[in-house]
Amino acid sequence: MNNFAYFIQKQHRLCSFFTQRLRLLVHFLAFHVHPFFVQLCYFLVLSLLGYLGLKFSKPRTPVRPNDLDLFYTSVSASTVSSMVAVEMEVFSNSQLLLLTFLMFVGGEVFTSMLDLLFARYKFTQIVKNKISTTPFPPSEKPPIHANHVELSLISVSHSESENHKPSDINVPKGRMVPFKDSDRLKNNCYIYLIFVVLGYLVVVQVVGFILVSLYITFVPSATQVLKSKDIKIATFSLFTVVSTFASCGFVPTNENMMVFKKNSGLLLLILPYVLLGNTLYPSCLRLVIMALRKVSRREEFSHLLKNFKDVGYDHMLSALHCCLLVATVLCFNLIQFVMFCSLEWNTKTMEGLNVYERVVGSLFQVTNARHSGESVFDLSSLSSAILVLFIVMMYLPPYTTFLPVRGHENDVKTKERSTVECVLFSQLSYLVMFIILICITENKSLKEDPLNFNVLNITLEVISAYGNVGLSTGYSCGRQLRIDGTCKDSWVGFSGRWSNKGKFILILVMFFGRLKKFNMKGGKAWDLS
Repeated sequence: MNNFAYFIQKQHRLCSFFTQRLRLLVHFLAFHVHPFFVQLCYFLVLSLLGYLGLKFSKPRTPVRPNDLDLFYTSVSASTVSSMVAVEMEVFSNSQLLLLTFLMFVGGEVFTSMLDLLFARYKFTQIVKNKISTTPFPPSEKPPIHANHVELSLISVSHSESENHKPSDINVPKGRMVPFKDSDRLKNNCYIYLIFVVLGYLVVVQVVGFILVSLYITFVPSATQVLKSKDIKIATFSLFTVVSTFASCGFVPTNENMMVFKKNSGLLLLILPYVLLGNTLYPSCLRLVIMALRKVSRREEFSHLLKNFKDVGYDHMLSALHCCLLVATVLCFNLIQFVMFCSLEWNTKTMEGLNVYERVVGSLFQVTNARHSGESVFDLSSLSSAILVLFIVMMYLPPYTTFLPVRGHENDVKTKERSTVECVLFSQLSYLVMFIILICITENKSLKEDPLNFNVLNITLEVISAYGNVGLSTGYSCGRQLRIDGTCKDSWVGFSGRWSNKGKFILILVMFFGRLKKFNMKGGKAWDLS
């Protein structure tokens, strides 16, 4: 009995030690490290863990992909870029579930929830330090009760007072610490918003998983496709919904969604998730908060809608901005849809499809062209004009909005710029550098295989990686000018045929694209007039 009690006590001390170290790490990251480096480390660690998981788990086929391709795939899933260097049907069921996890925790909605947790932690610590250093009138008598503040905003309990030095907290033991109602309200707003984002994240994907599973189960043609590829319905449904919502674009089948081009119902079920987790997320989030305010009549929801900038959540936009965002997204989709149908309606791309299937397939393709990257048509067969249009759409940030409202003037010219701001280039400048570097590394292929390796295809691949989209023209042995008897067609992206140096550069592009929000104002020091 004594040995068991000693074991429990030892485990408790060990847990306390690690908990304390974890708190110190969180505090250090929150107050002493720039968010850019925090997120960079997050995606690097996630990619490395994903690589190790893929390397040491058993694939479906006896031939294992090389280490660089596995790391490339892990980075692609973690940064939700969906650049394919390995055929998806090579991965076993356990590896597909691992990729699903990487896409889930690498998606923008999930990482933004982590940002909210960090923001609330910083806020509570700042308020705690501010209150702990506030002097109290000597004549004020401490109350008999109350040894903590509501909502865990500030706690001065007996145990905490023993663990802190007098110089750290200048608050007498056993007394109520004064705090502002505005601080309590802001803390509540953080808590409510975190739970709203978490609920949105879980509920939307669970509903999608159920709907896709039911469709595949009751539609024989879709069921037959997965049976022929030995892919479980549950795995396919979960993988595809998580991938689409995270705007990744990975699909467990080699052909992506091309194999389901006649299953218009499935495409229509998946289509909303392209928007719910990406371009229309701010608008949907605002609608959810408006509904909760109406149902619960909580002050916190009203405060979030009116003072959304207080919490510093980038995805909370004004009502007008949300409306204009919806209008812009629909306008972009309409322009792409009209151009796509005009140029591709009677081509080989649409061969074998009826009118309804062509309309749904075209709508699905152009909606995915901006950020999700799932393909229902072979991009290599599309006209160059459509590819250029897709490049422009992939380059645009998700919340690009036509905002004809006064009061948004840029004040960069009126304030003094830091040294870092002056040396930063624009996003486009960096992309040009990446394209030039890849043209150098793939120079030999550009000369010997110009139909596959050309500047347009390389540009599309780089912009696709930068936009974390995943669209690719692929590679075809039939387009080689010098026939190579050892060449075999495979369902991998165009970058899957690049040299190791080219793939490494594209890995950098994927990280750069995932963290591009930290450099959206780059290049402002340049005057082009």
